Amino acid sequence: METAVLDLIEQEKSIPTSEENLGDLEEEECFFQDIVLLLDLGIALDDVKRLKDAGINTIKGVQMTIPKKLLEIEGFDDKKIVKIKEACTKVSFVNSFTTALEVDQRNQIFKLSTGSKAFDKLLDGGIESMAITEVFGESGSGKTQLSHTLCVTAQMPGPNGYIGGKVIFIDTEHTFRTDRLRSIAYRFNLDENTVLENILCARAYTSEHQEAGVFKLLIVDSIIAHFRVDYYGRKEMAHRQHRLGQLMACLQKISEEYNIAIFITNQITSNLNNLEQGDPQQPVGGNILAHASTTRISLRKVLNGKRIAKVYDSPNLAANEVEFTVTSGGIDDIKIN
Repeated sequence: METAVLDLIEQEKSIPTSEENLGDLEEEECFFQDIVLLLDLGIALDDVKRLKDAGINTIKGVQMTIPKKLLEIEGFDDKKIVKIKEACTKVSFVNSFTTALEVDQRNQIFKLSTGSKAFDKLLDGGIESMAITEVFGESGSGKTQLSHTLCVTAQMPGPNGYIGGKVIFIDTEHTFRTDRLRSIAYRFNLDENTVLENILCARAYTSEHQEAGVFKLLIVDSIIAHFRVDYYGRKEMAHRQHRLGQLMACLQKISEEYNIAIFITNQITSNLNNLEQGDPQQPVGGNILAHASTTRISLRKVLNGKRIAKVYDSPNLAANEVEFTVTSGGIDDIKIN
């Protein structure tokens, strides 16, 4: 499944583009160096094709894949892998130490608006690319509404030269609704049909179907649903966590290789040990999701239709919380009369 979805990137590159976007595409081509560049360094065409068949399409993708994984590719041995890795080092623009200033200047991370200015401020600008953002909460807390809002805002131009992009929505709980997307598109004065055309929705019926991601935003709603069904009881817990860890590693790799935002929703469970702290609810998935998710956001319902978003865990965000609401146009700020 990962290979099939990665191929969508290659298809998008071949679509004719307007002149005003050429500069942006040239910058992305610098970031996404195609493995065909290895041909100039003596790597055989058949080996390049084998890499692509394995879902590895960029120089960075090769560098991020461990030799053990490359050995699974037919016709690859240790000697050939060393040669390919060395060739990638020569091609890559990150083949040496650089100053922190140079790293900052190269940083192409973008952020997607949640639809609420207060919520965006809480996240220091919005949902970040090259990272996994996880939201969890009770039913009706706004997880799926936020997912639908991001489907639209991801297509809108943003700060720092972000020109918008397409979205993949992996639907594991049959929550995807086009009528909601039309309402949100209307709120932002966007053509409803164009918005829908830019969203690829995939239904996942088992945990094995949850391996995909490209474009500017990948949404998985929810990440844990089928894992809780397919792997039941303590005897299967280890296997479930192993498969979940593989999926999260796959998502992290794709987010970093192609500079996209990964947004996942998660369910909650009760932890009686937290009763003394006044919050018995915690996200499902254990340490696997806790370590793999870059930023974790807790959502909960309060009175008068209000919701609260709280930073549950993050390497760079303060542990604050804000109120927001859900309208016909998606996630929004609470209006003060």
